[in-house]
Amino acid sequence: MDENKAIHVVDALRERGIDAHLAREGVYRIGVRVVLHDGREAVWDTDGTAGLEAQVMRDGDLVGFVPSIEGSADFDLDRTVDAIARADYARPVARERPAAPPPSAPLPREGGLFRRFLGGFRER
Repeated sequence: MDENKAIHVVDALRERGIDAHLAREGVYRIGVRVVLHDGREAVWDTDGTAGLEAQVMRDGDLVGFVPSIEGSADFDLDRTVDAIARADYARPVARERPAAPPPSAPLPREGGLFRRFLGGFRER
């Protein structure tokens, strides 16, 4: 996932009340990390492939996954956010809910005042 797209996806998810963060695995492998509040986290799109998929981790161990979503290589920002918001992680092989759960209270953007400084002014 492109870094700027990942930043915008994280911001949009946090506006919906989903505890999302940037996931950095190496220099060029950037994606979205969603904290699931039961000791697990879903790491979306850090593998460098075009499709949207996730690994569900607990304490560094793989405990589930979201298979590649068909057609997701062509998703725009809104469809990407919707796909992540609709994921149901209750089973080891996650599924998509028919509809996203209602948004909860928005979470603040990450980075605060120095967000552009920390990112090297790359955000567009």
